[in-house]
Amino acid sequence: MLTALILFGIAAAGGLLLAYLRVTNKPLPMPIALLHGGVAATGLVLLAVAALGAGGPDRARLALGLFVLAALGGFVLFAFYLQKKQLPMGIMVVHALVAVTAFLILLGAVISAA
Repeated sequence: MLTALILFGIAAAGGLLLAYLRVTNKPLPMPIALLHGGVAATGLVLLAVAALGAGGPDRARLALGLFVLAALGGFVLFAFYLQKKQLPMGIMVVHALVAVTAFLILLGAVISAA
């Protein structure tokens, strides 16, 4: 779970950069968007293995569910990006809030497991 937490932290840094660029109406670089999604997806797979395996903590499963919802929002945002449309601020904010909530829940699970 710790590796997933670290990967989600890295993905969050990329997400913050993308959000800053969007808010300031600057172009969103494809490599950063792909890195953000790829690192988050890797974290999601690792978290799924840990949370759904034997004895996975309930908080880890809750975080997993929330990260899946955040990923769905990310797919919607990426679809807008591929269509060269401006990312909807509402979806972007909800995506971020759900991901941050999931991150904090996972952080609590990692701390309590230590």
